[in-house]
Amino acid sequence: MHWLLLYAIAQGVVQGITEWLPVSSTGHILLLDAVWPMEGSLSTEFFDVFKVIIQLGSIMAVVVLYFHKLNPLSPKKNPEERKGTWVLWSKVLVASVPAAVAGLALDEIIDTYSTGTIGAIVIATALIVYGIGFILMESVKNRKTVVNSLEELSYKRAFGIGAFQMLALIPGTSRSGSTILGASLLGTSRTVAAEFSFFMAIPVMLGASGLKLVKCFMDGYTPDSKEWLILAVATVVSFVVSLLVIRALMAFIKKHDFKIFGWYRIVLGAVVLLSVALNWL
Repeated sequence: MHWLLLYAIAQGVVQGITEWLPVSSTGHILLLDAVWPMEGSLSTEFFDVFKVIIQLGSIMAVVVLYFHKLNPLSPKKNPEERKGTWVLWSKVLVASVPAAVAGLALDEIIDTYSTGTIGAIVIATALIVYGIGFILMESVKNRKTVVNSLEELSYKRAFGIGAFQMLALIPGTSRSGSTILGASLLGTSRTVAAEFSFFMAIPVMLGASGLKLVKCFMDGYTPDSKEWLILAVATVVSFVVSLLVIRALMAFIKKHDFKIFGWYRIVLGAVVLLSVALNWL
């Protein structure tokens, strides 16, 4: 049992770090599963639920850190500020439409290309392609930034960022990676790109998690007491690690660009491809 709890902690750490950094949580979880396989110890049905519920810890970190900014009913806000918060939420919902529609339509196809050797190759390719994208974006001199606050973000740009988020349905792309890259290409500052990416995660991840959970429970699966404990540990770890990572990322991008994440993605993609070639995945 203690090995399972250690595994839950490891998964929580990986989820908490990679969900918010533009480096692909899927690619890292794939490598963790290869290094630390748990086949036979836990059921496939459990893993389907586990990978969904663990995301809720990460989402709660965003809610806690940005509670005041995201709360339109805060008594500390004046009427104008409350109105601004409702407007922010409406932009988040507009940005969530493309991924929600595509996710519902392509859910089965996405699952097919997320596993096995094909899934590993798809993930590695996405890691490398988007890594190159980050490097090229940051290499453009005098890149024009026209949106320096969330208030300046238009509905048109919000929808455009949502279209980039739709690309994150491709395994290995990274939801935060695609939205941050897309927002930056559409003229937002790094801070606005990162914060809006965080906020977009709330409805999208809740919706995706809810859909996956409903499917599992409709198939008759219910976690037992041991599995609930593992879920709880991983979710709490994911929450705590996410709090630290989000704060660190916001401090980092005030002084640095995203090139380092681009190079990291390329290296990770190469490692995944090498692992496939050596039959490690």
